[in-house]
Order: sequence, then structure tokens, then C-alpha cells
Amino acid sequence: MAHSMRFFAIVLLLAMLVMATEMGPMRIVEARTCESQSHRFKGVCASETNCASVCQTEGFSGGDCRGFRRRCFCTRPC
Repeated sequence: MAHSMRFFAIVLLLAMLVMATEMGPMRIVEARTCESQSHRFKGVCASETNCASVCQTEGFSGGDCRGFRRRCFCTRPC
């Protein structure tokens, strides 16, 4: 009798867990971002806006200044 109650409790717990994961909130999936160092940007990258503008001329959607040496890296969704 004790074994059947324990088994029933485990089955009930597992069923509730499955239902909670199936009916839970939808997960937000972030898109991957591909990046490449700009070929046209010259000098130290001090302005994110300038970097993004140069990257857009290279066919990317934006750009960021990164690293200790402050290089312009162009970004786009993969």
C-alpha cells in the first residue's frame, strides 16, 4: 500500500512537471549576431555612431567600438 501511494505521488508530480513546462510562458530566443572588423574604418574608434555609419556602407546593420585598442567591429544578424 505504501509503495503504491509513493508511486502515485511520483507519477502525479511528473505529470504536473510536464504540464507546467508545456503550458509555461513562451521563451524569447535571441538572434545570433555575427561580427567582423571593419575594413574601411580608419583610426581609433571613439564614436559608436561613426563606426555604425561606416559599417552600414559595408553592408552591415550596425557597428560597435570594442577592445583595448578600440577597433570598429561591424555587426549583423546571422
